[in-house]
Amino acid sequence: MNHRYMRFPSGKCKAVTLSYDDGVEQDIHLMELLEQYQMKCTFNLNSGCYPPEGTVYPAGTIHRRMPESEVSRLYRSPFVEVAGHSFTHPFLEQITPSQVMKEIVDDRIKLEEQFGRLIRGFAYPYGTYNDTVVELLRAAGIVYARTVKSHHGFTLPKDWLRLETTCHHDDPMLTELAMRFVTETPERDSWLFYLWGHSYEFEANDNWNVIEDFFKTVSGKDDIWYATNLEVYEYCMAYERLIFSADGETVYNPSVISVWCQFDDKTVEIGAGKILRL
Repeated sequence: MNHRYMRFPSGKCKAVTLSYDDGVEQDIHLMELLEQYQMKCTFNLNSGCYPPEGTVYPAGTIHRRMPESEVSRLYRSPFVEVAGHSFTHPFLEQITPSQVMKEIVDDRIKLEEQFGRLIRGFAYPYGTYNDTVVELLRAAGIVYARTVKSHHGFTLPKDWLRLETTCHHDDPMLTELAMRFVTETPERDSWLFYLWGHSYEFEANDNWNVIEDFFKTVSGKDDIWYATNLEVYEYCMAYERLIFSADGETVYNPSVISVWCQFDDKTVEIGAGKILRL
């Protein structure tokens, strides 16, 4: 065995994930598109910013947060992961460490109570942070945190608490990147296309066609895995936990999910809790 590469579930070599912020009314239409094209998305919520039930926004308001009841209803879809975005959406690097921890933990507690699931992901409000904020997220049990940095590539994350993206949906390179992603095949490491944004921007810019065109380009492909941010993280961590024998010819998967690997020109599934002789 000379080469070893992680492959996504069923041996796929590419994955797509999305991340959208703030819990706004325009997410309702985005959800309809996710279901239509069978895509998955992580929604990052500020649970301390829900408006009162029955709120009516003035005409022309673009950033329209949804009340708690609508949030609870919308994001229970199987196409969705709920993640944190802080309790009240401050600039985290500009407040005290104790305030930062309160923002993270209060949001996590509220969302876990609201949805009955563990909240382990995060997106930085305004995309700003510093090393102290990163370490406080780690201490609060957050395993990945999305920035607003675009690398215009498909490389897998190396620093999950400073998670960079492929691009924002308004990036002028989006169409070119999407076409390259679906038409080319990775030679070695698997590829991840990570798209992010706010759905209210589609209304503000009158360009819902951008996200629908993206979905038309990347959806329904046999070699692409469609996953939430947390699903990608958990899969990559399961791969990292594989244990190999000294000669590299036997592998043990201690995780609770199967992992696929390409060894030279052969792709194999290593079942959860299984030992495989290669």
